[in-house]
This record gives sequence, C-alpha cells and structure tokens, in this order.
Amino acid sequence: MTSKISTYKRFSSTCFVIFALFFSLSLKLNASEPVEPSTDETGAVVSENPHDTKEHDPNAPVDIAAVAFEHILDSHSWHLWGDHSDAVAIPLPVIIYSNTKGLQFFSSSKFDHGAEYAGYILIDEEIIPVDPNETVYDFSITKNVAQLMLTAAILFLLFTSIARAYKNTGVTSAPKGKQSFFEPLITFVRDDIAKSNIGAKSDKYVPYLLTVFFLILLNNVLGLIPIGANLTGNIAFTLVLSVITLIVTNVNANKHYWHHIFAPPAPKALYPILVPLEIVGIFTKPFALMIRLFANITAGHIIVISLVGLIFVFKTLWISPVAVGFALFIDVLECLVALLQAYIFTLLTALFIGSASADHNEDGVHNDEDEKATAHH
Repeated sequence: MTSKISTYKRFSSTCFVIFALFFSLSLKLNASEPVEPSTDETGAVVSENPHDTKEHDPNAPVDIAAVAFEHILDSHSWHLWGDHSDAVAIPLPVIIYSNTKGLQFFSSSKFDHGAEYAGYILIDEEIIPVDPNETVYDFSITKNVAQLMLTAAILFLLFTSIARAYKNTGVTSAPKGKQSFFEPLITFVRDDIAKSNIGAKSDKYVPYLLTVFFLILLNNVLGLIPIGANLTGNIAFTLVLSVITLIVTNVNANKHYWHHIFAPPAPKALYPILVPLEIVGIFTKPFALMIRLFANITAGHIIVISLVGLIFVFKTLWISPVAVGFALFIDVLECLVALLQAYIFTLLTALFIGSASADHNEDGVHNDEDEKATAHH
C-alpha cells in the first residue's frame, strides 16, 4: 500500500528534522566565568584533569563514584578503557567562541594529560580560559552529541532503505530481512499507540511517534554498552524531547482543550484556583516525561556500576559472584527497561496529543466518530 510506503518516507524525513533540532538544542552553550587556574611554584598551569600524567598509585582505592559519573556524564572525548596515562579515548572536535579570539576549532586531544592549549585548559569537562578577562562559549561535539549524530544517521539510513525496499517489492509479499524485524514494531506504534489514543487523526502524528520511539530505544540499547554514551540519561536530551512534545500537543490542540483550561466545568468562583492549576498542568505533563526517562535510565546505570564496584570496595573474592550475579540481573532488567521506557514515553506522548485534539460533544464527553472512523480505517 502506498500509505505504508508514505509512512516510512515521512518517518525518515521527520527523523532527520528532529535530529537537527536535538543537535542544535543539546549543545552546551554556557558562558564560562573567569576562573583563575591553579599554578605550581614555577608559574606553570596545573590542570585538575583526572587523566593527567601524574603517577597513579596502583594500591589507591578505586573511586566508584568517579567511575559512575564518568559513564553517565558527558565529556569532550569518547573514553574507551584505561585510566590516567593508560587511558584510551577517541578525541572529539572542540568548537569554542571567544570574545577576544573569535571562533576556534581544534581536537580535544590537545587537552590530553591536563595540557594547556591555545590559552585554554580542560577542568572537569569545562573549557577554562587562562586569561581571566576572556569569556568562552562552548559549542563542542561532545560524546553525547556524537552518539546523537550516530543514532540519527543509523535511523535515517535504516528506514530509507526499508522504504526503498517496499517501493520496489510492494507490500503484498511477506517482509524479508530487516523489514520482517521492524515492521511489527512500526505497526505496533501506529495501531496500538497512535490510533488507539489519538483516533482518526493519528496518521499525521505517526512519523513523530515513530521517531521518538526508535530514537529512545536505540540510544537506550547503546547506553547499555560499557563504552556507549548515556544519551537518554542526559537531562538536556530528555528536556528537548519533552519540549517538542509540549509544542506538538498544544499547537494541535482544539477549542475544547483550551476551553477546559480557561473555563473548566466548575463553579466560576473556583476559577482563580482551577485555571492556574490547569495552566501549570500543561507544563507538568512534559516535565514528568523528561524526569521519568532521565531518572530511570540514569538510575539503572548507577546501580550496575555500584554493584560491580562492591568487588573493589570489599577487596575479597567471596563478594565477586554475588556482585556479578546481581549486576547481570540488573543488566538483563535494563534490556527490558530500554524497550519499556521507549514505549512509555511514546504512549504518554500519544495520550497527551489525543486528549488535546479529541473532539467532544456538548456534554463534554469524547465523540465516538473518531473511534468509528479508526475502526473503519
């Protein structure tokens, strides 16, 4: 059917557009306050970078909190394995704008081992100018942004290839290869999430819901890999997702939705209380989406790292099977959470859109025409 092919095409194009929005809004745009870097007795700048060249004591206790935060937080390089001078990492582009030097591009490898480069040092993943009178704006391609670009490219190439396959072979034959794997997921989002909660008008929202579902799912899975980035556990990422949902919901809301906000079915004497609460409710729904995804993904990663860290805390052999066993159990549970959180975010988004765009009768109840049209469709 041409409608199914059109859905794949629209999903592919929507994926690219949403990626562009995410990329522009997830960049770290903070004006760094002038910080006087510490210096040694010779006047040289001393960096507090954890991967500097100072000798590391192998008998020193492992800082589990530092390991956990290193995994869940963003960084200017993609750390693979090792620590201190033995660390192996992929350098990423540094893009900064200075009020005195203008726009500058260089590799994050210039900051390796706490080195100073071009009058800047990297302290706790923040680029600090040596000159206290200089202000820096950081637009760097960080680890989270790099993974966002990677997942957007994967989704775009994957679903454009699926759309081409359907265009060439049609939809009358059984799907093959990647089509047979992704078609049940796509029809599930379209039929059981979009149509069930939005109704006959769901077709226009299916590309966005598919984009949200697969973008969250893919990044949740990649975040389970030890060297992967914790993108869905970054509150900036979930904030952008929730803001887009807020915009889509309220831009497409009908008069019944706004009438319920500003003229709720209650005595007018209660309007000074109810109307502000209804307005606050507009923002608390996407806020709950943002916090739910961020908290669940971040908590899972911290629990796994903490359980493995018990081996280094107790420094005994008997704790290893217990710690690894519990960590493996949580890891398997996280695989389910990866799919569940993508489903919940998409489902609630569809519910919010459906409640804002659904038609109502004069008595305020939902109109059955949408349901009949959906069933007929």
